[in-house]
Amino acid sequence: MRARQMNVTAKPLLFALGILVLTTSCSTPTNSNANLAVAGGSAPTIKIDGSSTVFPITDAIAKEYNKTKANKINIQSAFSGTTAGFRKFCAGETDISNASRPINAEEMKACNQAGVRFIELPVAFDALTVVVNPQNNWATDITREELKKLWEPAAEGKITKWNQIRSSWPDRPINLYGAGKDSGTFDYFTEAVTGQSRASRNDYTASEDDSVLVQGVAKDSNALGYFGWSYFEDNQDKLKALAIDSGKGAILPTRQTVEKAQYQPLARPLFIYVNAQSSQKKPEVREFVKFYLQNANKVVEEVNYIPLPEEGYHIAKIHLETGKVGTVFEGKAELNLTIGELLRKTKQF
Repeated sequence: MRARQMNVTAKPLLFALGILVLTTSCSTPTNSNANLAVAGGSAPTIKIDGSSTVFPITDAIAKEYNKTKANKINIQSAFSGTTAGFRKFCAGETDISNASRPINAEEMKACNQAGVRFIELPVAFDALTVVVNPQNNWATDITREELKKLWEPAAEGKITKWNQIRSSWPDRPINLYGAGKDSGTFDYFTEAVTGQSRASRNDYTASEDDSVLVQGVAKDSNALGYFGWSYFEDNQDKLKALAIDSGKGAILPTRQTVEKAQYQPLARPLFIYVNAQSSQKKPEVREFVKFYLQNANKVVEEVNYIPLPEEGYHIAKIHLETGKVGTVFEGKAELNLTIGELLRKTKQF
């Protein structure tokens, strides 16, 4: 209305300013945070942290989501590890927590004390992958007992050569790379392999960033490491996966062996946890998670994880819509869980 009241002499100036703005906007480089400004202030913000394993899924979906928005959402997505992510989430610092294991009892208590209610949403399946350097021409498989012998606390400083694991392997040093202690992968792997969560030797290269582990193994001919399947799939030219023998023969991690429940006990579900209050009070959070579940099947496959059956995402949508808070896992990971068993648990929740 004020523009209509301006006199004629102002029009040339407005025209010139318009040309300047257009020229500037056309020459400004775009990036993932471009176009975040909205009328009246900054863009709405969604804060996400947690698992580096789940990060590729969430990051890809966030990018797809913002492609659909005229005014982009400021999605701050980071990875500090599942455990570190839950610390922030249960303190109310984030809206969504990526997790490569279910929330545990201690974390549930922290969330409860802070008044943080959460919605647990499975989004994919993973095959924790044990890898070696491609120059390793002696190891093609490893048993669960050999993994335990290698990674249990008693191995620290003692099991340091390949031939100490299997006598037919060479007398060469074995250099280990694995998840850091703030990682859900560390929790799950140690429980599956050594029999007790967080029970591990400490003399290995540890990181919550799986890319660091990939680079370490890729540069070390004596290396053995473990991390999520997606990071192996994206770096097959630099890594070699070992088949895992848990007593029924050596099985390589593939989508088919996970879906058929053959790759055990290192197959596991992946999750996002949504702050229920954020979902209710921040429309952008609710809208983003709905988009996440609607597109998860396609994106999960694109980033080299195993998607759930469509029924799994349908159940998750219902839990989101109804604000179903809590967990079906009673504060602990469940080994040897199959996709079918996960669906039954969530359906009965």
